[in-house]
Order: sequence, then structure tokens, then C-alpha cells
Amino acid sequence: MPASIELLQTHPDQAELIRNLYQFYAYESSDWEQEDVEADGRFYIHDEHLQRYWQSPGWSASLVLVDGFIAGFVLIERSELPGLEASELADLFILKKYRRQGIGQTVAQSLLGSGEGDWLLRCYRQDPVAVAFCKAVLAGLPRASRAIALEDEPDLLNFLVSASRH
Repeated sequence: MPASIELLQTHPDQAELIRNLYQFYAYESSDWEQEDVEADGRFYIHDEHLQRYWQSPGWSASLVLVDGFIAGFVLIERSELPGLEASELADLFILKKYRRQGIGQTVAQSLLGSGEGDWLLRCYRQDPVAVAFCKAVLAGLPRASRAIALEDEPDLLNFLVSASRH
């Protein structure tokens, strides 16, 4: 187990760093998402969406540091779905070197177990590793969670983590 896991919130001048790490994330999901690279050899990133992590209330981009080294990132969004007041753990990526050490689960459980409000956790049905990860994270939370149906993305499994404790 690593000596220390830290979340370091980034600033707008670190957008390029998040963009670079996101290429690894996109690469790993490209097989089941059926994504191709652009003409420049990179995966597409919607720049306006990326900028929202530093501009929109309730949105943030943080680095995951392990023993002071960059081990991945986490993106948090404020849900914009009608009738759903929740923060969303939008993307969590851990570099391969740091996997299978409980780092991603520790980060996710720390975030989903914190704060006053509800959290939304979503994962793609087609990604068995992500589904297993989500279920393990939810099982270890001190808060109640339940599967919910949302119409916006039929390929996603959706879980609402309640602000109230078990």
C-alpha cells in the first residue's frame, strides 16, 4: 500500500496536464467505446467541456498523487440532469503502475463519502472492470446507495449515493 494518497486540485494553467493524462484514459477505453484517434494521432477532447472543470461551480479537476508522484486524475461535475441535485464522480483514472493497490477505490470512497450532498456514480455497462470497481466502491461506503434509472445515456449504470449515513 502506498505511503500517501493525495488529491491536488488543479488550476486552469494545468489544463494541458489533464489533457495529456486524459489521452491515456481515452486509449484504455477505446476498445469498447470504439473510438479512433484524430488525424494528429490523439483522441478527441472537447475543449469547451474540459474548460468547465475550472469555470463551472461544482466542477473540478484534481490530480491523484501517490507518494508525491502523479498517479492519475479525478474529474468532478455538478449534475445537470433535471431533478437531480448531486455531484458526479465523472472520471477517475489511475495509471497502470498504481493499479491493484486500492488507490482508485480509496479516492472514490473518500469523495463519495464526503460532503453534505448526494453523489452520482456512473459506469459503462460494456466495461466489466469499471462495473466491478463501482460495485466494490459502493459496497465499502458508509452512506446508502441505490441504482437509479436515468434516460440520458442508456449505456450507463447509475448509482445515487445518499448524503445520509447508513
